[in-house]
Amino acid sequence: MPTQSRTRASGGAASRQHLLAADLPAPGRAAVTGGVWGNYVDQLNIFLPVTALAPALPTIAGRDAVASTVAFVVMATLIGRPLGAMIFGRISDAVGRTTTTRVAIAGTAACTFGIAAVPPAESIGLLSIGIVIGLRFLGGVFLAGEYTSAIPLAMEWSEPTRRGLASGLIMSMAAWAQATIALVTVGLLTVLGPDAYAAWGWRASFAAGGTASVLMLIYYTRHVADAPIFRRHPAKTTGAPRLAQVLAGRYAGQFWQVFALMSGLWFLTNMTVIVLTQRMVSDVGLDARGASVAMALASIAQAIVMALAGHLSTGTGRRRFFIGWGLLAVGAGAPLWLWITAGPRPALVAGVGAALLQVVTVCAYGPVGAYINERFPTHVRATGYGTAYSLSIVIPALYPYYLPALERVLGHQGAPAALIVLGALLVAVGGALGPRLSPAEIDDDLEAVAARADVRGGVPAGSVEAGSGRGERADGGAR
Repeated sequence: MPTQSRTRASGGAASRQHLLAADLPAPGRAAVTGGVWGNYVDQLNIFLPVTALAPALPTIAGRDAVASTVAFVVMATLIGRPLGAMIFGRISDAVGRTTTTRVAIAGTAACTFGIAAVPPAESIGLLSIGIVIGLRFLGGVFLAGEYTSAIPLAMEWSEPTRRGLASGLIMSMAAWAQATIALVTVGLLTVLGPDAYAAWGWRASFAAGGTASVLMLIYYTRHVADAPIFRRHPAKTTGAPRLAQVLAGRYAGQFWQVFALMSGLWFLTNMTVIVLTQRMVSDVGLDARGASVAMALASIAQAIVMALAGHLSTGTGRRRFFIGWGLLAVGAGAPLWLWITAGPRPALVAGVGAALLQVVTVCAYGPVGAYINERFPTHVRATGYGTAYSLSIVIPALYPYYLPALERVLGHQGAPAALIVLGALLVAVGGALGPRLSPAEIDDDLEAVAARADVRGGVPAGSVEAGSGRGERADGGAR
């Protein structure tokens, strides 16, 4: 019964691991666990060039090309991720989540190992950084393919009232990865010194990232299988292509509503994580190590609260959660930003401020993995999830081109504060435009929730089929 399921989900005595693994067969437990740790590995590989590669760029690109090189490396990944989501989402919906995840993990590992082995600029000149940029583009394609397949797979296996918790744990891995890379980079710089790190130390981080991907590939190969829901709802081969259905056809309403919400979250991420990290040095007065420690503390706080936020959304309902958290970010985000960046502060104080800022803003990511997958039916789920999650990155990520213009109008700190408010409003409005997805409505088979959430003119589209999954668990048994 739904009420009984909600009672189980809210019980404080059960551990997170028990909540995620209870009542699932071995492949289901492996898929959910793989979704959590796989996203951690994904995020390590995504953030490695931003943090671990930066101190080594003079060696790789040459000292005269460092400034422009950073932008090219970031843009290569930025372009690759939406493209990868579109390519691998369609493959995942057609041939299966597990097979697609394995291919994407293998590609990610190859690209990461390739960067670790690239010769320095003194050996092959500008070709060195050209190889890095090319591998980051391909790596972005494969990384997007990995989370585009693995996260829908985890959600399809998750018990209904545990989808929010599983989503929160999966999404929180981005923050844990940020903290890990920041602390490891600081440690390597301290132990090796800047010269040795730039010469070869950074390669150890990339080799570790590639090794982690290989381990995840072995895990998915040995332990994970597609969920019964994927087999019960085979891919539809008639009608418009899946991507066309998502972007401009049958499911365009869901896509653009989620796109708005996710764009808001990416604005919040770029300002409170990337830009704030830079301003910890330029405006708050910390050195590179102090800034890394402060942001690592913020990332840890963000990760803990984000996991809890995913589970909280199961009790509040998804729409109420996004509206509430968005309004919280509207009210508290900009004042916290202005306070943190007002002048020099000790690293610990700056870290606490950054932690509070990230908690009230980007922790709204918690339910995203569950929410987007609840919006799309099985035959377009990976396409919808990956494309909405990745394509919404683009406009917020172009902030280096429009933030300076905003600063001339709103001030050096006023411009980022304004973008935080914009992002928060998009989260609140995007959430308000979506379906309610109350606790009773999401306590159901994922296909039934997707049908119920597909509302046109106030009438659930496919409402006749919406109840077909009620009473079924992710493992195919009766609840």
